[in-house]
Amino acid sequence: MNHLPEDMENALTGSQSSHASLRNIHSINPTQLMARIESYEGREKKGISDVRRTFCLFVTFDLLFVTLLWIIELNVNGGIENTLEKEVMQYDYYSSYFDIFLLAVFRFKVLILAYAVCRLRHWWAIALTTAVTSAFLLAKVILSKLFSQGAFGYVLPIISFILAWIETWFLDFKVLPQEAEEENRLLIVQDASERAALIPGGLSDGQFYSPPESEAESKTKQKGRK
Repeated sequence: MNHLPEDMENALTGSQSSHASLRNIHSINPTQLMARIESYEGREKKGISDVRRTFCLFVTFDLLFVTLLWIIELNVNGGIENTLEKEVMQYDYYSSYFDIFLLAVFRFKVLILAYAVCRLRHWWAIALTTAVTSAFLLAKVILSKLFSQGAFGYVLPIISFILAWIETWFLDFKVLPQEAEEENRLLIVQDASERAALIPGGLSDGQFYSPPESEAESKTKQKGRK
């Protein structure tokens, strides 16, 4: 029962804010409305929003950063050629970092395909990559012998885990909500412009002119007051 007043207050606040936004939009003249619509349509013609482009850049950074760390690890542990042959051609799950690099490639391909090429507006792709990354890294840390191989045994798994979850947070709390908000604004502005097109150019004061009262009507009103 105590939650009812709070729910009613939240509903009233939401309705008041929506009505306020609608009043602000309807107070704009048709020229400004058309300018806003053109600006929103121009963003759509770009093909990808600015916040989604930033997300794709961060996904690319994820791949490049993990690749850089892996190359440094190869060079530190006896030279790139020898260590590369040992970790790739003679792959060992318990001691190789090659699978962590492949995990970064997997995240990059899935996320770029889903959110840059297909322009997906759902979280299932990022949920898949984050779940696979988290499960694989947890299993590798528990079962493998990475911690006995120096600092990179800690750095690569931790960095990969953190980057995967930052991507999830950025998409879920920045990309999808901001794009949904921009789409709602576009729909509201388009609806307001359609209504403004149906309204005449303006009403003159003469349309609201009321004729003066006759003497008979004024006498009738005075008698009624008495």
